[in-house]
Amino acid sequence: MNVIDLFRLDGRVAIVTGAHAWLGYDMACALAEAGCHVVVTSRDEARASETAGKLGDTYDVETLGLPLDQRSHEQTVAMAKAAFDWKGRIDILINNAGGGSGNSPGRIHERDPEDEANMIATNLTGCLNCCKEVSRYMVEAGYGKIINIASAAALIGRDRRMYDRSDMAGQPVDYAAAKAGVIGLTQDLAGMLSPKGVYVNAISPGGFEKPGNLPDTFVAEFADGAMLGRWGRMGIDLKGAALFLASAASDYVTAHNLVVDGGFSAWK
Repeated sequence: MNVIDLFRLDGRVAIVTGAHAWLGYDMACALAEAGCHVVVTSRDEARASETAGKLGDTYDVETLGLPLDQRSHEQTVAMAKAAFDWKGRIDILINNAGGGSGNSPGRIHERDPEDEANMIATNLTGCLNCCKEVSRYMVEAGYGKIINIASAAALIGRDRRMYDRSDMAGQPVDYAAAKAGVIGLTQDLAGMLSPKGVYVNAISPGGFEKPGNLPDTFVAEFADGAMLGRWGRMGIDLKGAALFLASAASDYVTAHNLVVDGGFSAWK
């Protein structure tokens, strides 16, 4: 087979949760450009529909916007059914939706327990809900690709002095706990579903720079902490990883955590 053809997704159907912006949108674009029909989810239904329309117009594929708060098992059931009913198949799931840091500081002794619980519910329980309900359809079909978005934060203990020097609250420990759970979920679920034809992998992104929302001192220091000396680029650096794991190019890859962090987590 031509190697380029291995990356084509013509006729496939994907769900990308939280795809209305940033890395979720980047990954949805990558799949759509490869010919995949895409379901976009967001807690805001109007935003999901708007993004779906933009993807369809740009890449000439069919798209659908659906509301989803993945913390809710009931909403996840409804989303998975609506996605399946749309095309009669679900080939790819990218569990990207996350966040939920809340308003309390990142330092553990100052952290609001409700923010901690919400972080786990959003980033780990929500991922589990989506895996559980979407994979039902994949197992029935005997094929599927699940990509869970974890984080390089799950792999290392962060040097909080970097945040302190820029007078920042810092990334909360509960975020790392949730994303470490995503990696564990990925590996064990792969063991359960791979024999049924459903691949389960994870991507652990490092820092991807969102213009204008971080102190310049922190941006420079964080970039210096990566082997490549820079942050990940929005619109570029995660697309290939997502397409690889979603396509036939990765048909002998399962239970893998693909780290996309410029060498940040491996450089000490």
